[in-house]
Order: sequence, then C-alpha cells, then structure tokens
Amino acid sequence: MSDILTASLTPAQAAAALAQAAQTRQPVVPLRDRMADLSASAAYAIQEINTRAALAAGRRLVGRKIGLTSLAVQAQLGVDQPDFGMLFADMAVGDGEMIPAGRLIQPKVEAEVALVIGRDLTRERHTYLDLIAATDCLLPAIEVVDSRIAGWNIRFFDTVADNASSGLFVLGSQPRLLREVDLAGCRMEMRHSGTGPSPAEAAAGVAVVSRGSGRACLGNPLNAAVWLADTMVRCGRPLLAGDVILSGALGPMVSVEGSACFEAEISGLGSVCALFA
Repeated sequence: MSDILTASLTPAQAAAALAQAAQTRQPVVPLRDRMADLSASAAYAIQEINTRAALAAGRRLVGRKIGLTSLAVQAQLGVDQPDFGMLFADMAVGDGEMIPAGRLIQPKVEAEVALVIGRDLTRERHTYLDLIAATDCLLPAIEVVDSRIAGWNIRFFDTVADNASSGLFVLGSQPRLLREVDLAGCRMEMRHSGTGPSPAEAAAGVAVVSRGSGRACLGNPLNAAVWLADTMVRCGRPLLAGDVILSGALGPMVSVEGSACFEAEISGLGSVCALFA
C-alpha cells in the first residue's frame, strides 16, 4: 500500500493519494482513518480535485454514475441518499471487448440501466416528465466498479472521495426507447462463465451470479436519475446532452477473479457482456 497516508491529510493530499493509487494499482488505507473532516462535502471536495485534474489533463467527461441506490447498502453505510461519480471517455469499454488483466485493482461488476440524455438538464428541480423528455435512449450496462481503498474497506466518505468507486463501464449496442421498457418491473440476470464467451466455453459451465429488478434501484431507476439531475445542478456540473447516466445496480455486485465473461440480460433491454483477460 502507498505510504502517502501516514498522517492527517488535507483534501489535496488525499486526492493525490487516490490518484497515485489509481496510477500504480497500489491501494491506500481508508481515508476516514486519516482525515479530520469526514463530512460528505469534504469527500466530494476530494473527488472534485481529481475531477478537475482529469479535465486539465485532457480527459473527456461523458456522464455520471449513481451509487448506493440500494436501501440495504445505504443502511449499511449509515446514509440516506445515493452518491455520484464522474464517467470519463477512457473508462468506456465496448460490449465484449477484452479488459486486460491488471488494468484495475480489485474489480467487481454490477448490472445497471444506462440512460443517454438528449437535452441539457439545468433546472433547479427536475420531475419525471423532465427526465422522460430528456432521455434519448436506454442501454443495458455493466459497471466495473473498483476501489483505490485496500480490501474494499470503505464507508460513505471513502467511496465518495474515490469517485464513487468508479472503474470502467460497458454499454450494450442496441438502444431502446424509454416507452418500450418497464423500468421498475424489468428483470435482470447476470451470468458468469469462467474463461470466455465461446459456445464451447459457455457450455462448460455457466452460473447465474446476480439477479434483480428495476425496483432495486430506489424503486425505479428514474428516481435515481431525477436525484442525480438535481444534485448535479447544485454542484455546478449539470447533465448535458449526450451524457450517459449509470442509474444504479439492479442486483448484488460480484467480484471478478481471473479470466471471466459476465453477461447481463435485462428484460426489454437485451444483453451486454464484460470480458476479462
């Protein structure tokens, strides 16, 4: 682990420690053990430092992810609302594209509904109708979450500061219109095969590793999207046309170990595959 975290840290030092962990693939001890201010605003300030640094380095912001949309996980971390993180273009992986071993530290996968926004969302208070009108299309998605905190030993402060434990994201390639999908009632099933996606390998052993539905995401993924739209306006980074929203997990996340293929199927949306070397 990095030896940066050996004393009480300023937000800038904490941001630097997380950035170094991402670059070296060496996780750090929980930030909450080294920070005097454990407020949500302090955690988001650390996230914002690294967001600005990423933009200054030429990375392109293409969307947001919503985390902690499960009420059970919120209770576990002692919070009463979701969190958010930034999605950059270099975090996007194609459907079925190989993710090299070692690119992430300790990846996990979760299946989600992705909303692609077709118009700017800049109101102080958004409604379902605003999000319905602004949603260009939906896609099935697998978020590959990761943590720069050793052993996933996180609480709310740690994950928020760490860009909501973002890693990579994989989008399906066949968009659907919102009116074609029952967001609350859609069912999700994620399957795992140990070595690859070929028929022979799939036949050798496929296991269902996660199941869920749209209701697992704050009752309806649109609830999460409305929360995000309002929150991003307050933060000064409103959602803009072309942005993608990863609306939150539809079922339990699953650890990635070795080479593997994870295929998530969401009723009404089709399937998407995350492939790990």
